[in-house]
Amino acid sequence: MKKMMAVLVMLAAAFLPKSSGLFAQDQSPPIKDQDIELLRKDIRSQRKQLVAANMTLTDAEAQKFWPVYDQYAAELTKIGDDRFAQIKQYAQTYDNMTDAQAEDLLKQSLETDRRVVELRQQYVPLFQKVLSAKKTAMFFQIDRRLGLMLDLQLASAIPLVE
Repeated sequence: MKKMMAVLVMLAAAFLPKSSGLFAQDQSPPIKDQDIELLRKDIRSQRKQLVAANMTLTDAEAQKFWPVYDQYAAELTKIGDDRFAQIKQYAQTYDNMTDAQAEDLLKQSLETDRRVVELRQQYVPLFQKVLSAKKTAMFFQIDRRLGLMLDLQLASAIPLVE
């Protein structure tokens, strides 16, 4: 798990460094959407590798687990796309954000969080069809930790509303 944390922290730091240029006070050139998408793709790949390294699956379990995981990860990526759009919207309005824009972004963020929780709830029984309850719980612990580490890195790179 320590290896997983170290790798993910490094990847998350690359995802949105403080000098990303997304926010107006930054002087560095902005990162292009294409570059961000490549970083996100790399994070998804590393995330899958970290799950594989930390789950002890038999060959039979792995054969059933990975298709469910891939489907779950694809749906989680769609939610991540919305989160990234929210971050971009925040960056665009950061310097002169109105109360209405702040309220809208807050609502969007809470909705995104709700969707992630609902997705996890939706997939618990699907994973339990292919794994034991303990291994399902372990997967969701790993998944949650990876998500929290990414969120922490993003939060530390995004300035607070002024």
